[in-house]
Amino acid sequence: MSANLFKRSNASKNPSAKFVALPCSNDKLQCVELFAGGGGMATGLSQAGFQHVALAEFNNHACNTLRVHFAHAQEASPEILEDDVRCIEWAQFSGIDLVAGGPPCQPFSTGGLSAGENDDRDMWPEAIRAVREIQPRAFLFENVKGLLRSSFAAYLENIVAVLKRGGRPSEAQVYEVAVIPVNAADYGAPQKRERVLVAGIRRDVGSLAPFPAATNSAERLVWDKWVSATYWEKHGLSRPSDAVITRSESAILRTLVRTRQEPASQPWQTCRDGFSGLGEPSQVAHVSGHVPRGFSKQYPGHTGSTLDAPAKALKAGVHGVPGGENMVILDDGRARHFTLREAARLQGMPDSYLPTGSWSQAMRQLGNAVPAPLAAVAGAWLAQMLKQPTEITAVHSNSRTKR
Repeated sequence: MSANLFKRSNASKNPSAKFVALPCSNDKLQCVELFAGGGGMATGLSQAGFQHVALAEFNNHACNTLRVHFAHAQEASPEILEDDVRCIEWAQFSGIDLVAGGPPCQPFSTGGLSAGENDDRDMWPEAIRAVREIQPRAFLFENVKGLLRSSFAAYLENIVAVLKRGGRPSEAQVYEVAVIPVNAADYGAPQKRERVLVAGIRRDVGSLAPFPAATNSAERLVWDKWVSATYWEKHGLSRPSDAVITRSESAILRTLVRTRQEPASQPWQTCRDGFSGLGEPSQVAHVSGHVPRGFSKQYPGHTGSTLDAPAKALKAGVHGVPGGENMVILDDGRARHFTLREAARLQGMPDSYLPTGSWSQAMRQLGNAVPAPLAAVAGAWLAQMLKQPTEITAVHSNSRTKR
């Protein structure tokens, strides 16, 4: 068992002020979120019916975004804990419905040093400490797909084992835990963003149901583009020639033609879908943040996202963004940087949302965010399980108030 998962925090040395849980309506589940960033996961969880009591984030610009975005987004504004998570006492939120968050991904990203638990930025021990001190009814953490690499298998196994015990050294199994690989495009985000969810529910609350099946698929998008042509009709375009069909789409198309079965799912959402109604970027755009950022060169290894496919995964780019992930290739072949509004659309954020700070600071928040549609699906999944025991009990007894 990795000793790092139980390493001491700085909470006792620099305790945060005590906070009181917010009043909550009967149909709302309460949530505390760590590593909240600019609010992607929080937005999706709010859409799933969770009310945030507190959002913890270290970055000042992200905290300002949270203050602006969540000031009137729910019944009562959550407390923004602008602090190092290692300096926050979590016991004050004991027994809350959900603890959520996305521990920093750099230790496990294929684009980084891949130092894992030996990276000072590894915050899984702090996520585990929050679970240990709060003992929430459920938890939901998100990280990069790189966490599933074989080099991190032992560490991930230890993370799951400790979470099953509620973050405690004892052998008692307190939580049922699942590790779930997901692609945000499969759940309606116009972006191919492969991630891993680590979710758990306290055993006295219930059992984890299977994670919801994908609602969107590449197969349906290929059908709509190259079989029925409804995709082009929807956007007022003529169907292009077969010469522009990509190799991956061609392989899917051959299967569809052979089986002649129309996929029952919804199509993957493309950049063109996500940007619908925005028009060209302008200094006087009718939607906030849709201001032009200029064009960029393309070369091998540095190409943008095509309009008629989901975008590549947005990147935060602390030292610049490699690979061209944060730009789009237009119909005329030129490539330009995403506007803030386009990047927010790719993350499924509402048009009322605009991250604060400079363009690079705002893009960093968006690049680090959990796509809101994915968080909403995961939140609704957990909410259903969290509400079920109370509803069942209410049938047999009036001693508890139904949520």
